[in-house]
Amino acid sequence: MQPAEIVDWAGEVRANSNGVFNLNLWIPDPTPMRDAANEALVRQFLASWGPSVPPEAGDARPPEFAAQCEALLAIGPPIVSSVMGLYPPEFVAKLKQRGISWFAHVSTVKEARAAEAAGVDVIVAQGAEAGGHRGCFDAALAERELVGSFALLPAVVDAVRVPVVATGGVADGRGVAAALVLGASAVQIGTGFLRCPEAKIPAAWADALGKAAPEDTAVSRVFSGRAGRSLATDYVMAAISPDAPRPAPYPVQRGLTAPMRNAGHKTGDVHRMQAWGGQSAGLARSEPAAELVRLLWAEAQMLLA
Repeated sequence: MQPAEIVDWAGEVRANSNGVFNLNLWIPDPTPMRDAANEALVRQFLASWGPSVPPEAGDARPPEFAAQCEALLAIGPPIVSSVMGLYPPEFVAKLKQRGISWFAHVSTVKEARAAEAAGVDVIVAQGAEAGGHRGCFDAALAERELVGSFALLPAVVDAVRVPVVATGGVADGRGVAAALVLGASAVQIGTGFLRCPEAKIPAAWADALGKAAPEDTAVSRVFSGRAGRSLATDYVMAAISPDAPRPAPYPVQRGLTAPMRNAGHKTGDVHRMQAWGGQSAGLARSEPAAELVRLLWAEAQMLLA
């Protein structure tokens, strides 16, 4: 989001909630190296999955990070979180001056130790089962360092002194209870809430999540150029095949796939959507979010008792 969009979003949340919310920013990657010849091959490949892709589509740029940071400080949410890296020390100092807690998203023990050394208040440990982008600090390692939650969580808890939130592969009360037994102070659920009406995702995506087995997801770079776990749709399987061109780096690939993704949403075609989903997608329920929270916690308490 652009800074003004972040401000508007926060105002809407404050007006319709108890005011306890978290704003997250993606720590920027280095400027990508462009490869015009490969981008042409990607555009040609994508043309068979959606509208033709103009050459300038790859010029997409993320919002200015410094301006986003200033917007967060102006809003003053209770929590600010980071993913894909750590906030710079000067911004961390401003967060602490304002009493804003910093939650850092990590995917390895090494990253957890670096986050604690940088002054985080809470660590969010993302297991490889998680849907969406991999939170690795180094994009080049995102597909190699795929550590599952059951191995990652206790190792991170043992390595740091700050509280640890577990995320990745949790979508029911059994997962919540298991994470707490393994040392988590809290549990964060992503894919498990996507079928809730409040998520407002397309029906085709929500239906596909409900039918997905763990092996029906895949980690790839074919949507954005950054590794992420999605449903293994027809597009994903074609784009990761040996005959397909290699994805462009982030955010170039994100710009190149935008026409296809937009067309998929308009037509309700899940095979052309950016259909993120974790390995526990099949456990997701189509309940109102508040009711689902109550159900998950009741299930977990029963098991822990």
